[in-house]
Amino acid sequence: MKKTIIYIIVALALIAITVFQLKKNKETTVSRVYQYDKEQAIHVQAITLKLESAENDISYTGTFEPNKETRISADIQGKINSVLVDAGSVVRKGQALVQLDNSLLKLQLQTVEIQTEGLEADVKRYTVLANADAIQGVQLEKTELALKSAKVQKATIKEQINKTTITAPFSGIVTAKLTEEGAYAAPGIPLLQITDISSLKFTVNVPEQELSQFETNQQYTLSSDAYPETVLSGKVILTGSKANMGNSFPVQFSVNNTADLKIKSGMFGNVELKNDGEEKVIIIPASAIVGTNIQPQIYLVKNDKAILQNITTSTRFQNKVQVSSGLTEGDVIITNGFINLFDGANVTISK
Repeated sequence: MKKTIIYIIVALALIAITVFQLKKNKETTVSRVYQYDKEQAIHVQAITLKLESAENDISYTGTFEPNKETRISADIQGKINSVLVDAGSVVRKGQALVQLDNSLLKLQLQTVEIQTEGLEADVKRYTVLANADAIQGVQLEKTELALKSAKVQKATIKEQINKTTITAPFSGIVTAKLTEEGAYAAPGIPLLQITDISSLKFTVNVPEQELSQFETNQQYTLSSDAYPETVLSGKVILTGSKANMGNSFPVQFSVNNTADLKIKSGMFGNVELKNDGEEKVIIIPASAIVGTNIQPQIYLVKNDKAILQNITTSTRFQNKVQVSSGLTEGDVIITNGFINLFDGANVTISK
């Protein structure tokens, strides 16, 4: 009986020690974990908005693309005997690019030509005999039909031989060589890529509020980032009918390249618009914008609280953005100190 009581006492003591240790560990963990106080004021930087004059020159960034680009493949199957150009080669329309093996086709052509000669001789002979009623007219007709069939076969083989020489569909530059001598060509398998950059397409994305500034067939001044001193003229050939994810519309220009083809496909450039107006607008730092491109937002400061506000933006000026709606003169917006900031947070403005 005494042993049982001792066991019970020991067990209770171990349980008490375990509970005490667990409680102590919990208190230690809680003391080490940072407990964020949502009521604590967050230090931020802010500015008071004033109406400013918009910049006169508006610039839109875009990308130059080739006017024509294609990957060339063979119309018929065959072994490649020679590739007559290399990547970077300048080619003219109709120039031979790839030569396929056509030795068997030439032998077939010789066979058909011999058959044709024999049938032509038969037609002449049977014509004389038919006029003399020496043979039946049906024999002459069959021979004439055989001659016509041989001529069609001859023309078909000649066309196949012509297709063993693959030519350039337009003038341009070979921008990719995708095969070598000894490879096998087949319809649908690309052999070369040709790019025409003598004329280019230039595409920019324009906010819907500014789309009216671009008119089809009108000329605009363009430049490339790589050669800013080179002035180009672009004609609007396309205005997009559907907005992209950023609620902007593509506007495409047709541009004649320089004589030495300075502007390459994939280069960045700008289209410049002159704006002579002196309109006063709200302009904010781009770094103040939070949210997404679809729905930009900023934090207003009202009664020492951060209030999340939806805005609509229009023109971007380097590191600044023009706001078309959502803000007014005198509003105080947060420009820095967004860590832990949330809608309704208490804030203090750093001096």
